[in-house]
Amino acid sequence: MPLLPSDFKAPRFFSNGHVQTIFPNLFRKIKFIKPRKEEINTPDDDFLELDWYSQKADSLAIILHGLEGNASRTYVLGMARQFYENGMDVLAWNFRSCGEKMNRNLRFYHSGDTEDIHTIIQHVQKNYHYKKIVLIGFSMGGNVILKYLGEQAENVSKNIYCAITFSVPVDIESSSRRMMRKENAIYMKRFIRKLKPKIEAKSKFYPNHLDANEYHKIKNFKDFDDRYTAVIHGFKNAEDYWRNASSLYVLDRICIPTLLVNAKNDSFLDTSCFPYEIAKNSEFLYLETPESGGHVGFVNFRKQYWSEQRAWEFYKTIVQK
Repeated sequence: MPLLPSDFKAPRFFSNGHVQTIFPNLFRKIKFIKPRKEEINTPDDDFLELDWYSQKADSLAIILHGLEGNASRTYVLGMARQFYENGMDVLAWNFRSCGEKMNRNLRFYHSGDTEDIHTIIQHVQKNYHYKKIVLIGFSMGGNVILKYLGEQAENVSKNIYCAITFSVPVDIESSSRRMMRKENAIYMKRFIRKLKPKIEAKSKFYPNHLDANEYHKIKNFKDFDDRYTAVIHGFKNAEDYWRNASSLYVLDRICIPTLLVNAKNDSFLDTSCFPYEIAKNSEFLYLETPESGGHVGFVNFRKQYWSEQRAWEFYKTIVQK
């Protein structure tokens, strides 16, 4: 598909990517209805926690959050409100260990885990009757969606009309290495700090598999993925995990209309996370790269952030074709 021009313009004094990234996390508040909670079992005897916003619609938006986020993050709620107020049902689900309870198994989640989104889609199709479904993902959740669609290729369910993703590290290795830079130290420390309680909890239940005693030595994703992600999820090392979890290598197999929006000033993303050539040669992948936006930012001081307006606009365009 031709690369899409972007009409996003950052407000005055908000063109800096770090400002765009940090501001919503500190200051944005979302007024929205409380979700209906549902817990479903997984094929490997674990569970997933789902947040439903239902109004008996015949179409559904399924929303995936980012690394160490959850279904109640403001960017998720803002997107959920946008689609709900436009007449759709919404399902925002928590990756394992990101909801209200710690999951049972040794494994929790990782950036390339597509098993659980497949479980969610199967659950929806078995128990509900939606004519149209759109998948929406942020950052890590976006990578999961893109990888799932690439893996499924022509086997994607016919009622999944399109997918919309924002701020996606499609090349996890380059993104992980970029996060080691000084400019991203504040984010890196935050991620490592938030992951610590999960490793400590898991190590108590699985002492023969995990040791949290030397967690203080973990300084970046390379350290964490070598010591924990690879061990827990069956990869050789961090590099093996990064390669196998990245959606970059299956983007050309996507067979439904899919929007990827990555801001040029997103400090989490390196050059390989802007797959211009793949998009140019794809019939289904639309790539939009606004000059500003930060990482899951796109601040514009309106009730609906630009990303929410853009997602609805893209969905309408696809459905009306």
